Amino acid sequence: MLFLYNVVLYIAAFLLKIVALFNSKIKLFVSGRKDVFSTLSEKIEPTDKTFWFHAASLGEYEQGLPIIEKIKSTHPNHKIIVTFFSPSGYEVRKNNTVADVTVYLPMDTKSNAKKFIALVHPEKVFFIKYEFWLNYLSELQKNKIPTYLVSGVFRENQIFFKRYGGFYRKALTAFTYFFVQNEKSKKLLNDIHLSNVIVSGDTRFDRVVAILEKDNQLDFIAEFKNNTTTIVVGSSWPKDESSLIDYINSTAKNVKFIIAPHNIKMDQIEQLKNAIIKKTVLFSEKENQNLKEFDVFIIDTIGILTKIYSYADIAYVGGGFGNPGVHNLLEPATFGVPIVIGPNFSHFEEATALVQNHGCISISNAIELEHSFNKLISDVDLRKKQGLICSHFVQENKGATTTIFNAISW
Repeated sequence: MLFLYNVVLYIAAFLLKIVALFNSKIKLFVSGRKDVFSTLSEKIEPTDKTFWFHAASLGEYEQGLPIIEKIKSTHPNHKIIVTFFSPSGYEVRKNNTVADVTVYLPMDTKSNAKKFIALVHPEKVFFIKYEFWLNYLSELQKNKIPTYLVSGVFRENQIFFKRYGGFYRKALTAFTYFFVQNEKSKKLLNDIHLSNVIVSGDTRFDRVVAILEKDNQLDFIAEFKNNTTTIVVGSSWPKDESSLIDYINSTAKNVKFIIAPHNIKMDQIEQLKNAIIKKTVLFSEKENQNLKEFDVFIIDTIGILTKIYSYADIAYVGGGFGNPGVHNLLEPATFGVPIVIGPNFSHFEEATALVQNHGCISISNAIELEHSFNKLISDVDLRKKQGLICSHFVQENKGATTTIFNAISW
């Protein structure tokens, strides 16, 4: 089975090089891995003490950040190595300040895994949420390197729990501990005879709680808001925007909109702007503008959405009309903002809980979106009530980082 796994990997690597000729994202995926080993050789000495953290993409990196920062603060003499699998994570956070070395994870071949582990020689390894690369896990196990899964989530439809999943189940034995988000994940692992499981919760709650202690002020957003009720649309996709645009163009309510699309490609930003009939400004055009005169502010940059949520009276979090579903709604929740999302949220426990607790409203079409927005705009008490539900939910679920850190033998 391992032979077949490796054959598939080599075929995939070959095909990706061909696809990279025609696809810019895949080109980053391929070209970004060319210099990984030389970068590691240059930046890591054989005598260095290191910890390795792996994140599939941006969301997993943000999820792991609290534990990375905690360990960095308690072990200042260790180098922090962060790897990404996806360009959407690496390209955004390649210049982060928490890691000493940030690189793509080389493809999971036997030779890559052996060379990577030898160069990094990590004292401990942390995989964030998921991604189970068999050759890397095998090499870590051979070298008896403590390996942990942080904020893991398991579902019964995963291959580990299938009749034919024995090969993948065996790979899980490489983990020293599984720190999972819920009891269901623990039970699934227990059912396949893995008892080294601790329900620690989700480190994302610790991350968003910490946001409250930071300076979230943005003068240009305050100028645009101008003490007007403001709806912040975060991480929106075209399927979200079709209904939102109709509402923006037709509403007579005294309300402003800030839209931070998930994709900030110029052609899509221009298409979005041109579809809105109200007075609209882009972040890239904001200089020398009287921002309070505009109705809609489109954020065609990255990295400031979290701060923008602090100015929201209502938040719409995108992704809920697509697959796998809604984006991170804990960021507006931590600021006590009532949230509206699309219908696809069942894969996300925090979204499910907030919908059930009435801090978040799920809508399925433009009519429901209009009704929800109008009700929240008109009823200030309802906004406050739902916002408090959101902020209390975040506060009640913090603490995963401490649980994880205290359970690890240092």
